[in-house]
Amino acid sequence: MKHVIALDVGGTAIKAALIATDGRLLHRTRLATDRDRGPEAVVESIVDFAAELRAYGERHFGEPGAAVGLAVPGIVDPDSGTAVYAAHFGWRDVPLRALLSQRLDGTPVSLGHDVRTGGLAEIRIGAGRGSDRFLFLAIGTGIAGAIGVGEHIEVGAHGCAGEIGHVIVRPGGALCACGQRGCLDQFASASAIGRAWAETSGDPDADAADCSRAVVAGDTRARTVWHEAVAALADGLVTAITLLDPRTVIIGGGLAEAGETLFTPLRIAVEARLTFQRPPTIVPAELGDTAGCLGAGLMAWDLLNSLDLAATAG
Repeated sequence: MKHVIALDVGGTAIKAALIATDGRLLHRTRLATDRDRGPEAVVESIVDFAAELRAYGERHFGEPGAAVGLAVPGIVDPDSGTAVYAAHFGWRDVPLRALLSQRLDGTPVSLGHDVRTGGLAEIRIGAGRGSDRFLFLAIGTGIAGAIGVGEHIEVGAHGCAGEIGHVIVRPGGALCACGQRGCLDQFASASAIGRAWAETSGDPDADAADCSRAVVAGDTRARTVWHEAVAALADGLVTAITLLDPRTVIIGGGLAEAGETLFTPLRIAVEARLTFQRPPTIVPAELGDTAGCLGAGLMAWDLLNSLDLAATAG
């Protein structure tokens, strides 16, 4: 059975799947990223895992994966197949496509940014179906975005499109890891909300989910923390809406699990800030933590289709 290998590399785990032509998940598994072992070890884990999946596909489905889709965090150059920079892994200019293809006997490989890959899945088979212009936000440890036009994701001239987490919403505010002050990441990410609630509540182990539950329970301190985060997120979104004019804004990641505790005040806050702009529809993502793998599979099938077209034209 013809299939592709999909890999979604995260900070703690590499999620993987074998995906059939019709989109069925033939096999799902995961492996610890083990980033504490260093950047080279993470690359080795990815390459070895892909080889194991290739062998599994050959044993169970009669043939190896026809292509590989690989989604990774950081700055990615999909044209050269290079992981340009990833702070979490200590990567700089890692030729992941070449390394994977070489290990897998020339199997074609498509490399993409993890959030843009998740956005690709959401627009084709998730919450963005039928939307011609959309913005996908993944809000977790940080905030990153994917800009969608039709069924395609905008990469940008240098592979950096969609980095809404580094839009400055509070000039002169908290220092961000990127070197700027006042980035959206520092005020509206799940980790930022968790830090603020831990400090306010006096519980060093508190996180954003705890804050959300306290909001529902009516805790006024939690509501203040939550309101400030939602206000910052609305400010960042209004900047994006003004520049991009999306029809749909899709929000995923851990913070989206708060449901209407997040979405109801966010919609109100965004609409209150708009003047001439048309408000987009703001909806939760549908695919959860499978989006990255599904998107990686779509990238792999897109790559095979382009290779087939090139062969036909030649």
